[in-house]
Amino acid sequence: MGAASMIVLILAALAFSIIAILVSKIVTKSTTNAQKQEPYECGIPTQGKTWTQLNVGYYLFALIFLIFDVELVFLYPWAVVAKSVGWFALIEVLIFFFILFIGFLYAHRKGGLKWS
Repeated sequence: MGAASMIVLILAALAFSIIAILVSKIVTKSTTNAQKQEPYECGIPTQGKTWTQLNVGYYLFALIFLIFDVELVFLYPWAVVAKSVGWFALIEVLIFFFILFIGFLYAHRKGGLKWS
């Protein structure tokens, strides 16, 4: 079941994706006009230059938030089975927290948590 099922799964995913894209190209009509080419910002007409460069710090801040948000997702299953698994689960989650704390210190020292 191992490798063969993985190959079938990958081929099925590729076939489904390609078929979906082809059907959408065939079924929908492609029209372009000036209104479709405008950037959309909450229904308010844009003023001035629409392509502005943002500070890379905002992206770093968002990535760090995602890392710590995913940490929370991993803690829910651990919390459910922590009592039945015992001390082993507690030691594993403490190691997990230690690794995340080291990452947090690294981000803080590199300035990834500064907003401005």
